[in-house]
Amino acid sequence: MNLEKILAISGKPGLYALKLQTRTGFVAESLLDGKKITVGLRSNVSLLSEISMYTYDQEKPLAEVMRAIAVKEDNGPAISHKEDNAKLAAYFLEILPDYDQDRVYPSDIKKVLNWYNMLQAKGLVSKEAPAPKAKEEVPAEENSK
Repeated sequence: MNLEKILAISGKPGLYALKLQTRTGFVAESLLDGKKITVGLRSNVSLLSEISMYTYDQEKPLAEVMRAIAVKEDNGPAISHKEDNAKLAAYFLEILPDYDQDRVYPSDIKKVLNWYNMLQAKGLVSKEAPAPKAKEEVPAEENSK
């Protein structure tokens, strides 16, 4: 699952795919309806790849949380983000048993589940672990003496 170019834009519903950078901002395409919008540099934008969830011992990247949901649901949709808070918290405990219940609010859980279901509907989630990045081969220098 690659969240590198998936954006959440404050004040705009849904998620967006980064398409093009411009001098004054960038162009993004809505994952909900496919419409393209221009976003200025002053907008509050979050890359999903930079978001983490609090756990008791460290922060867990959002991609790992979404992968855990995909594993639990066998790449299917998760429960609705509109369920009551107690049901959402119980579900999230199954996904991420060590999440910090004091610092992760019900609104955060709703947002993650909503984002997961949006990405899942577009086929952008996977329970497969990402392939390790290949190291660039550096040619060995030959000693010519």
